[in-house]
Amino acid sequence: MNYANQKFSWRRLLLMLAAVMALGVGVAACGGDDEGDSGDSGTTTAQTKDATLILDFIPGAVHAGIYDALASGYYEEQGINLEIIEPTSTADTLRLIDAGKADFGIADGIDLAGQIDQGREAKGVMALLQRPPGGLITLEEEGIESPAGLEGKTVGVTGVPSDNAILDTVMADDGSSSDSVDVVTIGFNGVQALEAGRVAAFTGFIPSDGVQVEEDGFPTRSFALDEFGGPSYPGLVVFSTESMIAEDPELTQGFVEATIKGYQDTLADPAQAVDDLISQTQGLNKQLATAVLDAYVPLMGDPDTYGQFPNKALEELSTFLVDNDLAGEPIAPDRYATNEYTGGEELSAGQ
Repeated sequence: MNYANQKFSWRRLLLMLAAVMALGVGVAACGGDDEGDSGDSGTTTAQTKDATLILDFIPGAVHAGIYDALASGYYEEQGINLEIIEPTSTADTLRLIDAGKADFGIADGIDLAGQIDQGREAKGVMALLQRPPGGLITLEEEGIESPAGLEGKTVGVTGVPSDNAILDTVMADDGSSSDSVDVVTIGFNGVQALEAGRVAAFTGFIPSDGVQVEEDGFPTRSFALDEFGGPSYPGLVVFSTESMIAEDPELTQGFVEATIKGYQDTLADPAQAVDDLISQTQGLNKQLATAVLDAYVPLMGDPDTYGQFPNKALEELSTFLVDNDLAGEPIAPDRYATNEYTGGEELSAGQ
């Protein structure tokens, strides 16, 4: 009885070993096939990289190119699995990128400069806008033909230091001064404050805030910063950190190339880009998004050079920042950003 049981146990063990060996051969063969497939396609799951992008605000028309790129599979083609994160505030975007908690972020061009001035590792990798969207927004019914017409009236600002620089610059260019107006801090409620008559004008993004007021039925008149004494600089920038860029240049290159293609599509067919945006986000009004994107398109620049940083524009921005006490010292163009991934000319190391 014992011998029979022992014989059965050995036979069972041998059968199990044979099965394991057969399974091992099968797994090895599958591994070899995967490696061969990887060499052919170059885009296997094992090679796909996760990447995060933190927006500057909730998704809007200015982000249409990113969602177009997602819908068109441009990030997938680059082997990138992109996750888009909506921040609770602009400060979140700057903080998380600085802490290495995300790969890429979007920020106002002046906010990016502020990070650099504070000694952070932030650096631009592509420009979403070639011109600043900021300026003064007022209502046509106010009868204000130029910035000087605001003298003696109430102007709202968010409380961000760059708002005061915009107000000072625009007023001075028209031969007036911000000292001649009553400046009140209204946070990010400029649209509501203007429509309710609490202010005669406010500092805001003309393509978004101004268009919102227009869509609400209030004809506006706006005074853009770069048309009234201010620099024409990249107003919205995709950035990362110097460390991340150096550690993974392939990811940076792939992300930038995919995003550029998305915005080139947007410039060629804004209506389709709005559809892609609406289909992948929630709460957006199509009519408003279409009007806002139409207003942003002229600020995006030439499709053939989309995303590139102009050296002169960055020099002018640096001068503006120092003159308005928004930066302690000049920021060299090649410290502010890189054109390595956009195909643009090399930026200068000094001014």
